[in-house]
Amino acid sequence: MENERSRTIVWGDPALSAAAARTLTGKAFLEQMRDGLLPPPPFVSSIGLQFIEIGEGRIVFSLEPREDHYNGIGILHGGVTATLCDSAAGCAVTSITQPGEIAVTLDLAVRYFRPISAATGTVRCEGTVINRSRNYATAEARVLDANDKIYAHATSTLAITRPGA
Repeated sequence: MENERSRTIVWGDPALSAAAARTLTGKAFLEQMRDGLLPPPPFVSSIGLQFIEIGEGRIVFSLEPREDHYNGIGILHGGVTATLCDSAAGCAVTSITQPGEIAVTLDLAVRYFRPISAATGTVRCEGTVINRSRNYATAEARVLDANDKIYAHATSTLAITRPGA
């Protein structure tokens, strides 16, 4: 095919991080991924997600939109935006979990306000916990550009599970 492009994607063993997720606080788990002590999930390498900030009940990721993220009409595929929002909401909840607790998405509702493309420049996604109970949490995520213009907003419900408990 004419004008064909390609990418090479490299990732670490996801089993290492999965094992660590069960022994560390959620915040420590995320910090170790950010600091390169644990491999991030393979999809992080695939889409190019970057850790910007990790706090208690808050996380910020960035993403540089690329043409390999595009849908058929030449803008960022909505699934990439949804993945960004799901990751931010889920990691915001993960940041307040204790060792042995795992946050698992039950639902995700995404609202898209503007198209995203490479011309948009780097976007960031801010995830924040709204509420946490023993077994559930709600969180939101907002996708913003460098001028704080909003491109998408999502809400999510997550189950807090305790594998093996």
